[in-house]
Amino acid sequence: MDRRKALKNMGVALGYTVATPTLLNIMQSCKKEPSFDWQPDFFSREEGRALTQLVDIILPETDTPSASDVQVHLFIDRFAAEVMTSEQQSFWKMVTKVFMDKVFTSSSKEDADELSNEELEAVLAKALSYTPEKKEAYDTHIENYMEKLKEGKMGSLPDDAATYAFATNLRGMTIWGYKTSEYVGEKVLPYLPVPGGYEACGDIDELTGGKVWSPNR
Repeated sequence: MDRRKALKNMGVALGYTVATPTLLNIMQSCKKEPSFDWQPDFFSREEGRALTQLVDIILPETDTPSASDVQVHLFIDRFAAEVMTSEQQSFWKMVTKVFMDKVFTSSSKEDADELSNEELEAVLAKALSYTPEKKEAYDTHIENYMEKLKEGKMGSLPDDAATYAFATNLRGMTIWGYKTSEYVGEKVLPYLPVPGGYEACGDIDELTGGKVWSPNR
């Protein structure tokens, strides 16, 4: 199977294709809420707490804000609750639970409040570091699982494939939400409001210092 096609299907399966106004409305609603003390709309409270830690493991604070500083965890939760279809939500719930079960088993803990970043990162890193051969096999499992969901059937997915799906999609959604946030879009990435000047051709190093354009244009 073409792995690029499989990864594209995974993204579409979780609703990655969405109209810009919908996306911006979700980001707008995430602005002023606290980053840790919150009640998720889609995830359980303990999953939401772990999600807050995980997005910061993926994008920690450096010379730019961390993912939770710009409310990426809130974005992912509301995107799941407001944009994903019921099949997509079912899949996302399932892989999230499998991932959390693996974290609890490996850490010998039962309470999400007690989980450290190191314990979460160990499971996340393993799920993102499978060999290309295993990833291709997991992509096939995931594609078959999603096809059965679309047909209204209940399939099965190996635990390692589920944690791989969770980690891969979480990483993609974290980066996506981060780049789409107002602060990063306007303060970190090169930002040119529309209407603005038009350069038909130009060297990206000269135009933006080598950075990609902000999507918030």
